[in-house]
Amino acid sequence: MTKKRKNLFSALAVTLAAAVTIAGCGSSEQTEGGSSPAPSAAASGGEIPVGVLHSLTGTMSISEVSVKDATMMAIEEINAAGGLLGKKLKPVVEDGASDPQVFAEKIKKLIQKDQVAVTFGGWTSASRKAMLPVVEQNKGLLFYPVQYEGLETSPNIVYTGATTNQQIIPAVTWLLQNKGKKMFLLGSDYVFPRTANKIIKAQLKAEGGETVAEEYTPLGHTDYSTIISKIKSAKPDVIFNTLNGDSNVAFFKQLKDAGITAKDIPVLSVSVAEEEIRGIGADLLAGHYASWNYYQTVDTPENKTFVEAYKAKYGKDRVTADPIEAGYFGVYLWAEAVKKAGSFEVEQVKAALKDVSVKAPEGEVKFDAETQHVYKKVLIGEVQPDGMFQTVWSTPEAVKPDPWLKTYPWGAEVSGQK
Repeated sequence: MTKKRKNLFSALAVTLAAAVTIAGCGSSEQTEGGSSPAPSAAASGGEIPVGVLHSLTGTMSISEVSVKDATMMAIEEINAAGGLLGKKLKPVVEDGASDPQVFAEKIKKLIQKDQVAVTFGGWTSASRKAMLPVVEQNKGLLFYPVQYEGLETSPNIVYTGATTNQQIIPAVTWLLQNKGKKMFLLGSDYVFPRTANKIIKAQLKAEGGETVAEEYTPLGHTDYSTIISKIKSAKPDVIFNTLNGDSNVAFFKQLKDAGITAKDIPVLSVSVAEEEIRGIGADLLAGHYASWNYYQTVDTPENKTFVEAYKAKYGKDRVTADPIEAGYFGVYLWAEAVKKAGSFEVEQVKAALKDVSVKAPEGEVKFDAETQHVYKKVLIGEVQPDGMFQTVWSTPEAVKPDPWLKTYPWGAEVSGQK
């Protein structure tokens, strides 16, 4: 626990240990493009509304439903521990429906109509980029829990997932040192995979690797026969996979059906975690790799409590994963800033965030005010037959976020910044 039990995680660990077995633990609406402040959080009696916005339907629901579940669990835990500033949190849950435009519409509703103090949500970068101008124009606050391509900083978004130097770049370096130089880049056709692959190509050029092919398919795509034929022809040492959603189910099944095993051509994914393995099937993924900042197998006291609470609440067959954990601790990071600010008002909470850290399941997470991101360790994991990850490499300590790639000699080529 942290010194003087400073953060909410530490205080709640004791509460959860006892409770887990029992419970499973205002202004007017703003016009588009305006610059007036967001409405004050609408306290109804002793409640403060908070937004929870994820894809509960559509191609991304395979990943996002569980992040919603973890977010709701954190809210319930905080309420069970007495709430915040004498008030209970009232979640207002909306479905982004795997559609960026719907995400934009729903977050506008949450800020303007529901007058939420904060919104937790999003997965794809397309959804985040659709929400960003709405959040900025309405002076709201979004906690975004998923790794992404970097090259972005918004004063109204807190990025609790990894940026590029905390996931993709270390993974490429590890592959070059351990699996080979020739990489086949495969991704879904939207902003995250395309930007990620632009970064990977620059890195490969700088570090002596080779891009043998680069292919994209629409979100929800299910026929990978042509792509697999191209993989066979290109003969890569490794496939770097930025597919998202249920396309991964089809790809890995068809890859195995084509006789390509992890020993033949290993796949390293950056959007396939334990929850996706559960949906795809461990038999299809064993021996392949992923790069994340948290696995269910992480050995910390906080993670033991978290995993036990999550399974007790949602079922023993459920699993935790990186975005699930980031969605969970994001609620506590915000709550700690609220406590420090003594207010739910967005500007006061943002000011208080600069000195906040929490003891998360993955380890201590510290907010970086310069970038709006958090420090995170990098973990390369190999999928095991039971669907869990065995960590094969990690950074010795948490890595400072560098979303604009300022620390890489080749970074300006991608970011356009010097």
